[in-house]
Amino acid sequence: EVVTGSTAWIGKGLSCVCAQGRESDARVSFDLTPSQEECLHRLQYRIDVSYDSSKREHQEALRGLWYAAYPGIELHDLISEQWKDMGWQGKDPSTDFRGGGFISLENLLFFARNYPKSFQDLLRKQDGDRALWEYPFAVAGVNITFMLIQMLDLQAVAAKPRSIIGAIFLKLLSENDRAFDILYCITFKLMDQQWLAMHASYMDFNTVMKSTRGQLEQELLLEDVSRIEDLPSYSLLRR
Repeated sequence: EVVTGSTAWIGKGLSCVCAQGRESDARVSFDLTPSQEECLHRLQYRIDVSYDSSKREHQEALRGLWYAAYPGIELHDLISEQWKDMGWQGKDPSTDFRGGGFISLENLLFFARNYPKSFQDLLRKQDGDRALWEYPFAVAGVNITFMLIQMLDLQAVAAKPRSIIGAIFLKLLSENDRAFDILYCITFKLMDQQWLAMHASYMDFNTVMKSTRGQLEQELLLEDVSRIEDLPSYSLLRR
């Protein structure tokens, strides 16, 4: 399924990532400050929005992603074979957003606009000794959004996270309402670093994602992390 580019890869590929039991997954009960509750609800609202190709805002975001990735190259249409160059599975990226919703597009666009050097390095696979069978950039991005939502226990709208990792992240979110988007960028860079370190190829993607999640959890549990920028892997990002 992975080799043929089935959209089932998005959900199936991550099922084994998110099923892993860890000490940091222990269920906890905690109270939210009004600020944390407001930040959480805003983020959960974003997560709950599905991509809708009929909405102008969504169309413009998708078009914006293209021109952030390939400035100066005209996009012929929102449904175009050109999208395959970015690592979408077909000519219509909207079919790949089912795994991550509109926020997965927002995450990619945030990455491209705020850390363009890192974004371009990953898009063009410019760092390290690359594999013959590389991961598809855009679909990997959707997988990362989906993984973070599960890791941080953000799936349920109007429900607070019940894990230690989720509780820690809420503190970071209350300090910076773009913490999820920044964590996404960190995760993408960290995933690529793990990919290179493991000399991975296409079929190793699930293993790399597990390793990436484990590294993220370790960093979030560090005592001196009080802002998203305090995560050690934040240093991987380049503007």
